[in-house]
Amino acid sequence: MLTTEHAFELPRGYIDREGNLHRRGVMRLATASDEILPMRDPRVQQNPSYLTIILLARVITKLGDMPMIDTHTIEGLFTADLAYLQEFYRSINEMELTTIPTVCPRCGHEHEVTMNFLDPSRV
Repeated sequence: MLTTEHAFELPRGYIDREGNLHRRGVMRLATASDEILPMRDPRVQQNPSYLTIILLARVITKLGDMPMIDTHTIEGLFTADLAYLQEFYRSINEMELTTIPTVCPRCGHEHEVTMNFLDPSRV
């Protein structure tokens, strides 16, 4: 079964306006619209780096006991936490390599072949 939500813990944590520290959260897998729709945002058009802020605000569904995560929340993260979340996003959204058991037609040796569907020419 495909896991669509992944728990994380920030290295430093987000401090809200009341001074509460929030470290544990949940990030869901990104959809195509999560990556496409922010491209229309004027903040991204003026500064392409802002795409990360909008994207993380869309896919982080929980952070501590905060009622809502938005771009202001992401902007308030420490840089170490932002870097952590960017890497976490990449790790959960990368396509997993598929391993297929196969048999050599010449010698009959059984082995596994790793398929990379992002580059079908590389097996």
